[in-house]
Amino acid sequence: MRVVYPGSFNPITNGHTDLVKRALKLFDGVTVAIGTSAQKDPATYLSDRIELCRTVLAEFGDRVEVEGFNTLLVDYVRTKGTNFILRGLRTVTDFEYEFQMAEMNRAMDHGIEYVFLPTSLSCSFVSSSLVREIALLDGDISEFVHPAVVEYYRSGKS
Repeated sequence: MRVVYPGSFNPITNGHTDLVKRALKLFDGVTVAIGTSAQKDPATYLSDRIELCRTVLAEFGDRVEVEGFNTLLVDYVRTKGTNFILRGLRTVTDFEYEFQMAEMNRAMDHGIEYVFLPTSLSCSFVSSSLVREIALLDGDISEFVHPAVVEYYRSGKS
């Protein structure tokens, strides 16, 4: 059985990678589903985010697939032939937001099941937003992301 791990992954962090690795202990495979959101991130960079995720997650082989999507999450999950959605939790605030999203999605599709995993302690403070801000101010993000992500920001593509 596969699980869909949706998010903006803007950029993918060591916390995301850790969650994928841990999910592979529970599921046969993980589909990293990179969504577009008018509120969070530009669709323009979707192809870059997909490519970075594929590079970072290549170590897991064919057990992990990376795709973009621009539909309702429940509709996307149905196309993947699963009913499991994976989400990571760093804080109580994350839980409140994720719980609301889970209930909304379950109202649209009663077969949807959420799997919540707390982040590992070493990644509990890492967020894509903070990593982006540090990178855009020329700070060192190498402790928080894969070297391919560091290179992406150094090359000025962001």
